Amino acid sequence: MSDASEPMTDSEQARAPRWSQRRRILIVLGLNLALIVGLVVAGLLAHSVSVLAAAGDTIADCFALVLGLIAIALRDRDPDHPHAQRPIAIAALVNATLLLAVTVTVTVEAISRLREGSPPVKGLPMVIVSLITMLVMLAGAFVLGRSAAGEDLHMRSVLIDALADAVGATAIAVAGMIILVTNGLYWLDPVLALGVSVLIEIAAIQLIVKAIAALRGKDVDFDDD
Repeated sequence: MSDASEPMTDSEQARAPRWSQRRRILIVLGLNLALIVGLVVAGLLAHSVSVLAAAGDTIADCFALVLGLIAIALRDRDPDHPHAQRPIAIAALVNATLLLAVTVTVTVEAISRLREGSPPVKGLPMVIVSLITMLVMLAGAFVLGRSAAGEDLHMRSVLIDALADAVGATAIAVAGMIILVTNGLYWLDPVLALGVSVLIEIAAIQLIVKAIAALRGKDVDFDDD
């Protein structure tokens, strides 16, 4: 890491966050809160487990974001304290655990639907709400900036959430279009929910491992994924 007295290079300036962590988290929290009602309504109308899974994930994200704001406030009260980063690691651990719990629940439901037969799913609400979700999550990732991946565990977890949600929403939109065009292939909905959940579970487990390591006082490498 460069000395604080040295000027930042052009690449470091490009990676520097535009706004404070608190401001970025508040913006992302607002975006997530605005999505929840739409996701729940669209999921119920479409009978889509993947859309309802996205709603559950968004609710968990909001809780984790609020916890992250508290952690940031605690850290900033005394940033030079030896354990100043502990609240951040705790927030990241809770965030990853909530994310894992939601995706495991979705995995169980998706497997159940595949075994018993997936009910009819309405493609149009899936497409509309998924495209909106994708745009909102990409906006959230833009607000966080690429610097979030290496700032601390909590900011990294929030960025992973936003990008994972954007990828998941894109996949759900594609499945919704196929269901809409074919007026069938309803099994795509649980298969998609299952596939996206597994990918998110892997990222969540990696984050949990890092958060536990940080709580034990170890240095965390952000570039080993």
